[in-house]
Amino acid sequence: MSNAVTAVPAAPAAEALAHFRARLAFETDCADVHEALASGAPGFVLAEARGPKAYAAGHVPGAINLPHRTITAERMAEWPQDTLFVVYCAGPHCNGADRAAIKLAGLGRPVKVMIGGLTGWLDEGFALETS
Repeated sequence: MSNAVTAVPAAPAAEALAHFRARLAFETDCADVHEALASGAPGFVLAEARGPKAYAAGHVPGAINLPHRTITAERMAEWPQDTLFVVYCAGPHCNGADRAAIKLAGLGRPVKVMIGGLTGWLDEGFALETS
């Protein structure tokens, strides 16, 4: 019996493996970011892509404010070229993290998106910081 789930067959296992491995090269999740930050040596810069007012109202502790509109080669010269950036925005309904990722990648910077953004962070039960 066919339904919306089974009407399109699942990809072969080898293709699924390649697909899901590739996704992890582009994305990370809130729980993994939280754990890495708690370690004291996360190995990345966490950057919120929303504007300063939104950042001040509540952001992930330890995140810098790096609005996607401000990402330029001059601004990014503050960090070594191989610095990994993990970017996020308000949540799944916001494309600010994708815009930041595009700009960073366009500058040759390694970047991942924290899927879920602030919505995901709060859904995990993690606190925000205000400034």
